[in-house]
Amino acid sequence: MNRVTVVGFDLDMTLVDSATGIAATLRTALAEVGVAVTPERLWPWVGVPLDGVLAQVAPDVDVDAVVARYRALYPVVGVPSITPLPGAREALDAVEATGGRVVIVSAKVADTVRAVLEHVHLAGNGESERLVVGGLFAAAKGTALREHGASVYVGDHPGDVEAARAGGALSVAVATGPHGAQALRDRGGGRRPAGPHDLPGLAGRLPAAGLSAAPPRRHPREA
Repeated sequence: MNRVTVVGFDLDMTLVDSATGIAATLRTALAEVGVAVTPERLWPWVGVPLDGVLAQVAPDVDVDAVVARYRALYPVVGVPSITPLPGAREALDAVEATGGRVVIVSAKVADTVRAVLEHVHLAGNGESERLVVGGLFAAAKGTALREHGASVYVGDHPGDVEAARAGGALSVAVATGPHGAQALRDRGGGRRPAGPHDLPGLAGRLPAAGLSAAPPRRHPREA
């Protein structure tokens, strides 16, 4: 019996362009506690969990308070500016059209991921809602990828390459975020579409290639 191929996708800067919304929301939350930060300063940290971002750009703030305020503001300040990246919708549809399943694994909390997907009309395929797992970053995503049997993970961040490795999945790296193709290559990113427009064609070929979820196995940690 053929196994269904499960393809995992990151959210921010993989499926959606959320950089403007993230920056606007975090700048608003920080301004309320007297901290000014530019969008340029925040750009390298898009996709990283909020506590990690704050450690870099505003280390003296009350992290829990700023994170709570950010999450309260994001639906109003951040979500409206988010747009799907070119090829994102087609990539998801291509996986499902050839019998595969999609799971979206993000550092964002799950409710926020769903709100973003609803906003950009990527939450479902007309028949069912797409599976979402939130609150995980880098190697921690590997747990969800294994749990859901993902054999492929598509992402824009070096942490997504680590996630694929930890989850026993093929890494497909897209240079649509703050990290260029060379940085992703240096971290071991696997198959790399030439650009976002090429992602649907690659995604559509994955189930047809007969890929199946890798059995659980240990991976050496990167030095």
